[in-house]
Formats: sequence, structure tokens, C-alpha cells
Amino acid sequence: MHAAAKAFVQRWASTDPVSVVEIGSRDINGEIRHLWPNATWYHGLDLHAGPGVDTVCDACEYTPPRPVHVVVCCEVLEHADNWRGIVLQACSWLRPGGRLIITCAGAGRRPHSAADGGDLRPGEYYGNVLLWELAPLITACDGMRVVVSEYDPQHCDCRLVAERRA
Repeated sequence: MHAAAKAFVQRWASTDPVSVVEIGSRDINGEIRHLWPNATWYHGLDLHAGPGVDTVCDACEYTPPRPVHVVVCCEVLEHADNWRGIVLQACSWLRPGGRLIITCAGAGRRPHSAADGGDLRPGEYYGNVLLWELAPLITACDGMRVVVSEYDPQHCDCRLVAERRA
């Protein structure tokens, strides 16, 4: 995760006692778990085992034991051909007042590998995500509203925060 994406997430992180699910939690080039130091429950999901991963799984096939306060998904969606399914699943995990925080590669970002950020490997999926696709998908979810959506042209990043109405 690059520094600008991490700084965006940090703006929305909390020291409150909250429950958090992180999609794509394997620490490849920076982690965010420490941004919720008082989390009562923090659970990291990833397709591959590694540092920061609590459950190895496809996020589309996971359900937390109870609704959570925060779902964070950083620099993952561009690596998932079913990114829409991941977003819909993440919205379904939120409790009333819960927050979804997303950063992902947008228009113009050079394709890169989910394994190490280097060149794409044979057969590896990659597709930049556009805000005009992401925001309407979230607002179509029952009870969800977008709080912030922004595109950073310097880093070719889409960033979005949404909340489930209380």
C-alpha cells in the first residue's frame, strides 16, 4: 500500500473500541491494523496466508460472526475480477452506523501484481476500478450512503468512504 492510500485510511481510522474486518490484509508493503489500536475484534482476510492474515478465503465467501463497525479494503479491488461481489458482501457485513473504507487503483494506474506489486504474473487478473462504477454500486445497497469519494490523479487512486444508516 502506498503512503497516500494509507494516509487516507488513517483519516477515517479510530481509537474507539470497534470491530473491524480487513479485506486483503496480507502485509505486502505496509499494513493498517495498528490504525485501530483499541479494536475489540480485528479480523484480516486474504486469498493467501501471510503476515496480518487471520483467515485465508475469498471475501465473497466469508461472513463475520456478527455485524461489524468497520470494513476496510485497501488496494485490493483492482486485483479481483469479482470486485463488485466483494463490495456488496462488505456492505452486508456492516452494522447500523458502520463504515466501509476503500482505496483502489483507478484510471491510469499501471497494472501490478497482487503478490508483490511488481509486474503482473501469467494468468493474474488486473483491472482498474472507476469511481463512477464503485459509488453507485454502494448506494444501491440497502441503507448505504457514500460520505466521501475522491480520485487522486497523482497516484491514480480511487478512495471512498460509505456508511450504513443507523
